[in-house]
Amino acid sequence: MYEFQALEASTSGSKDDAFYTHTLSSEEQSAAQRKPQSIKREPLVFFIMRLNLRAVLLLLIVSVAVITFCIYMRCDAFSFSPEFVRQLGRRQTSETGLLHATQSLAAPLQDIECSINQEYSIHCKRDENANEVYVPFSFLRQYFDVSGAVSSSGGGAGIESPKFNWMHSTAKVNLPKGKYDTRGVFMYFENYNVEVRDRVKCISAAEGVPVSTQWEKRGYFYPTQIAQFALAHYSKNLTEPAPRVHVLEDADSNQLEWSTPKTSNMSRIWHHKFNTSIVQFETTIGYESAISIQLNQTLDLVLSVDLLLVTNSSSLMVTVLNRDNKHRYNLHYIAAELLLSVQESNIYYGLGTGALNKWRHMTRDLHIDVQKGIVMGDKRSPLKVRRSDLEVLSIAFLGIGFYDNLTLSTSNHLAHFYDAAEWFVHNQDHKSGGWTNPVRRSLNGFAELRPGWISAMGQGHAISVLARAYWHSGGDERYLRAAALGLQPYRVYSRDGGVLAQFMDKYYWYEEYPTTPASYVLNGFIYSLLGLYDLNSTAPGKIAREAGKLFAQGMYSLKKMLLLYDTGSGTSYDLRHLSLGVAPNLARWDYHATHVNQLLLLATIDSDPLILQTAERWKGYMFGKRAKHN
Repeated sequence: MYEFQALEASTSGSKDDAFYTHTLSSEEQSAAQRKPQSIKREPLVFFIMRLNLRAVLLLLIVSVAVITFCIYMRCDAFSFSPEFVRQLGRRQTSETGLLHATQSLAAPLQDIECSINQEYSIHCKRDENANEVYVPFSFLRQYFDVSGAVSSSGGGAGIESPKFNWMHSTAKVNLPKGKYDTRGVFMYFENYNVEVRDRVKCISAAEGVPVSTQWEKRGYFYPTQIAQFALAHYSKNLTEPAPRVHVLEDADSNQLEWSTPKTSNMSRIWHHKFNTSIVQFETTIGYESAISIQLNQTLDLVLSVDLLLVTNSSSLMVTVLNRDNKHRYNLHYIAAELLLSVQESNIYYGLGTGALNKWRHMTRDLHIDVQKGIVMGDKRSPLKVRRSDLEVLSIAFLGIGFYDNLTLSTSNHLAHFYDAAEWFVHNQDHKSGGWTNPVRRSLNGFAELRPGWISAMGQGHAISVLARAYWHSGGDERYLRAAALGLQPYRVYSRDGGVLAQFMDKYYWYEEYPTTPASYVLNGFIYSLLGLYDLNSTAPGKIAREAGKLFAQGMYSLKKMLLLYDTGSGTSYDLRHLSLGVAPNLARWDYHATHVNQLLLLATIDSDPLILQTAERWKGYMFGKRAKHN
């Protein structure tokens, strides 16, 4: 570098000298001739520098030659680091993709026919430059049972760019937060919202539990669903913040100014049995005579009240406004034998004629009551109402009756839980110990189940509810007795009205559906085991030992039979391929995720590595992993 600079300076100096020689005067020329001529010489430092640069260059050439020769002689022992190779591969892939994208922009995609297994064809696109064929995702979704959706992701400078999310499974795995506690959250049921399901017709005003339409459109009480409703609210009570409670009227420290027409009467009286004050009301027939209170309450949409109605014409009415479309709904809770009836904007829930002259604590989620009424009124295109859009305008009482402890709150999970626990106490078959299903159930290939069949899953869920109610109530023996009696169907074969089956005359199994032949449904069996474990951990003495024996018997069978459900890419819902000799009944991804979640929970109470290893392998199937080929 320095040598080139010196040469440039020399060249430029020569030009300047020639210019000035041409312009010097005669006197200056004579003076110049008289001066001794000096020879221009290059500074010594530049000469030495050129020698050093040449030496360095020669040394580099020799070094490269030696290294190249050594690598060539020992190339079998030389390799790049794996991380370097991966980074190089990613860079090349990125550059190749960019090149293909550029080429694709230059050359439009061509139509091409895709022959699927030589059976049928679909329309695809071809990029000839990139040697790629593009298959519609609508086909891939059905063919491979995968999911996908386009979303927007934030790019640079605040620009959002579209992104396609490919999901092998949309189901969720819920990792246990610790060892399973029979007094705590039930699995991951704090995420359940049973009452909002489409197959729930409504929450019965008479019983306070869901009415199912899963297998019968008219609606019926389904023990499994009722238990899930209870366990969800019990779990939410443990995981959600404490509710906000607004006490409207308790006839003591909290009193409201009620609007009372001249033909009606309202008074606060002392109740000697309850040792507290209550409100008594009496009105004539007609809503214009109702005693009422005007409110503007939002978000606090769970109504609770202690109520006693005296006559069939007595009722409670709540007016709710949809602030989005300004539509008003009148919710009527009446002394009648009906589930749900709708007449324009009036939604009626029956409390049952048995509610007359009896105190009862009623808890209603007004949002759910409005939504179910809307669905009943317009089944073809029901309006979905957001909870935040509703506002309670007024509460009114009509007829003759008494009430106390009127509140509005954000939630009341324990009240819903105990409503369900009471349902199990009052609706158990005392002869069989079961909670029967009052509908027919048909499973392809199996004999139809007639009304009155018992489900091991329903039994297990109910026992889990009652065990928690027994503990939480401080030892209410009614809950314990019902749970203990619920063990009886576990000992009775399905053909005799119980839930017990036997695989290969060796392994005992508790049937979710007591079919002939046995179906061996996996998720229902594990739920039945959890009920046994809950009772074993909660009940005293003999009852605990009975539940523990049945649990141990079931766990032994589970470990011996578990791998029969493994397909190498998913799981089977049941074992009908063995019972009926037909194709396997593959579990949907949501059921497969349930299998994984159940095993992960069982692994916290049973240290056998088979359970956890199987759970982890099955979890991998949800992300596209497969068992190895031979």
